[in-house]
Amino acid sequence: MTALALPTRKDEAYRYADLAALEKLWPLPAQEIRVAAGEEGALAVVLDGGNDAARDISIVLEDGASFDLRLLNAGSAYGRIAVAVRLGKGARFHLGAAQVAGGEQVAEIVTEVTHAEPDAVSSQVVRSVLGGKATGTYLGRVVVARGAIGTDGEQSIRAMLLDRRATANARPELEIYADDVKCAHGCAVGELDATGLFYLQSRGLPPAEAKKLMLQAFIAEAFVGAADEEVLTDAALKALEAVL
Repeated sequence: MTALALPTRKDEAYRYADLAALEKLWPLPAQEIRVAAGEEGALAVVLDGGNDAARDISIVLEDGASFDLRLLNAGSAYGRIAVAVRLGKGARFHLGAAQVAGGEQVAEIVTEVTHAEPDAVSSQVVRSVLGGKATGTYLGRVVVARGAIGTDGEQSIRAMLLDRRATANARPELEIYADDVKCAHGCAVGELDATGLFYLQSRGLPPAEAKKLMLQAFIAEAFVGAADEEVLTDAALKALEAVL
């Protein structure tokens, strides 16, 4: 078999990737998931430096199927998770993901969600906390195929910068070829709210604890309702403590 060529920055999905680190991991481990019509599935993936630093996940949802995917990308010098999802008629997909990086770490989440048939629903919630000189990237495309009327697709992307040297790249994208659809995306990059920090400190919390509490609430948005919500949140907090 011919070896799969290493991508370059001309490939949009790898525009911000650490290509030197990627080369050491290439080809990336791939996981294929298919959920039968009317069935449900779920998966939680944690990259924490003690396991694969990058992986590709492909998910096919047949008519009426649903899938809940939760991701935590933290702990490695370079961590990348790429997800491709194809939704059948009336299928439902939810992604809740958090990235935590500090130092000179590079963290990436890349998604492509294709609404191939009518009446499917997808939602994506991605939260990133970046300190030091870290770089966090989210590249996400929602594609609505011709005839996929009744589609409901949503992306909520937010990144929190703990240091002015940190970098957040975000590109939520909608590609729509059908009428009668509801698609939206929201994207914001910023710093911790000074008013919120002042309020918590005025209630007796030390500055460091007030900051940690606000970041904990920020990250927790990615894991609300997950079967492994407590485990994922605890893992994210450990990564956050290392960054702070």
